[in-house]
Amino acid sequence: MLQRAETYASLISGFRWQIPERFNIGVATTDAWAARDPERTAILNRLATGEVEQVTYGQLAGQSSRLASELAASGISAGDRIAILLPQCPQTPIAHAAVYKLGAIAVPLALLFGPDALGYRLENSGAKCVITCAQGLERLQEIESLPSRLELIVSIDGASGRAVAFDDLVAKGSEDFTPADTGPDDPALMIYTSGTTGPAKGALHGHRVLLGHIPGVQMPHEFLPQEGDILWTPADWAWAGGLLNILLPGLLLGVPIVAARWEKFDPEAAFALMEQMRIRNAFIPPTALKMMRAVENPSSRYRLDLRTVGSGGESLGRETYDWARAELGLTINEFYGQTECNLVLSSCADIGISRAGAIGKAVPGHEVAIIDGAGNVLPAGQTGQIAVRRPDPVMFLEYWDNPDATQAKFIGDWMLTGDQGMTDDDGYVFFVGRDDDVITSSGYRIGPGEVEDCLLTHPAVALAAAVGKPDPVRTEIVKAFIVLKAGHEPSDKLAGEIQTWVRERLAAHEYPREIAFRKTLPLTTTGKVIRRLLREEA
Repeated sequence: MLQRAETYASLISGFRWQIPERFNIGVATTDAWAARDPERTAILNRLATGEVEQVTYGQLAGQSSRLASELAASGISAGDRIAILLPQCPQTPIAHAAVYKLGAIAVPLALLFGPDALGYRLENSGAKCVITCAQGLERLQEIESLPSRLELIVSIDGASGRAVAFDDLVAKGSEDFTPADTGPDDPALMIYTSGTTGPAKGALHGHRVLLGHIPGVQMPHEFLPQEGDILWTPADWAWAGGLLNILLPGLLLGVPIVAARWEKFDPEAAFALMEQMRIRNAFIPPTALKMMRAVENPSSRYRLDLRTVGSGGESLGRETYDWARAELGLTINEFYGQTECNLVLSSCADIGISRAGAIGKAVPGHEVAIIDGAGNVLPAGQTGQIAVRRPDPVMFLEYWDNPDATQAKFIGDWMLTGDQGMTDDDGYVFFVGRDDDVITSSGYRIGPGEVEDCLLTHPAVALAAAVGKPDPVRTEIVKAFIVLKAGHEPSDKLAGEIQTWVRERLAAHEYPREIAFRKTLPLTTTGKVIRRLLREEA
């Protein structure tokens, strides 16, 4: 836990990890609070009707123990993988807690996955059970051949085909279930990498991963929990950002979490939800924030009660940073991490750790540096790879069934993020781009984030992505893929105006020599632009 401090120096000096010898995520996020205050609100579930269902810690604790006991009776045991294919709903934390209490391994999966992506993850993980919903059952039916190891399918929407009803298992189960006596390094959770490049890999985490996340959640949310705090994110709870930045830390800290189902992100609906639920603390990915910028006069149209907004997953950019200050009256606290080692860099405007265009500084308890290919720490101003030193409680244990990839992730004790960055003289870290996203043109190394941020300042541009296109003279040229705002139509004239806009604001070598207008951009389930697909198209 972070203790409130006035400066970054005192925040760092006053922090020490205290990882217990025995720790279970399921017990810590449900039973611990239920023993003290069973009626304490854990989840505020906003239904499609607009009504709000309050779910208490007592309910989470009891139902997760009941589910765990019935899963055990069905042959699920410690170490087995259980896929959780659910939206934001109360059954999701219940399922997670049950898996952890069993000593099994949760494998969160997104409902947006197509049959190939879903089938791959089920097969690769060796999942023995899937807990899902009616929509998830439809997804499973689209898979040509379900893995033979998949023995049990549970649906929160009732029995259907070979799927048994979630409610029936909970009703039959026993609240006297004895949770597994797990240690911090015992496997608990496996999240697949978002797959912006190459096949997705299962990042296996121990129970300590939740404790490791707490400082990284408290820093961007400015010493969460405070009186009246309420957490929300539009990010899927199957993603590390939704699960480990909001859901599980919120439950551990006793902060109510808003659950709301989204078929597709709608910026107007997001503002309306924040107003209705009086959300105080939001994690909103950069792509969603950039979409919210298109909403006119949000501060005058919606009565917002925001205290903090954190953002991460890709570069936020100066334009969105400045918009939030002007329109929302607060500073977005950008943070950084990845599936394998999340929330290791952060901003915290409350103590003056905030700089437009920068991610922030190292979260207490983590050692982060910019290194070269030999593992040497680089001085300020030089571009290299962002790396995190082990041991670190938030760091993954290994890639599932992939020792070669695990070994390749490290140089000595430095875990390689695959992201290029640099520091300034004050210790702020700046994100340049993924190793394979950085554009090399006429000898210059160009980070796509800076180009995209400049493109977004143009009044016609809603979304933008920049990639390198092979060029026989310059090695690569910058090509931009652009989604226009309503009221603007693609044309050669507009493309020329946008090119001039960037050239005049950045540099001649950074402007996009080619522009392609698109109705949409390819995104991962976490809202990141899949530049690999755009490079293939370029």
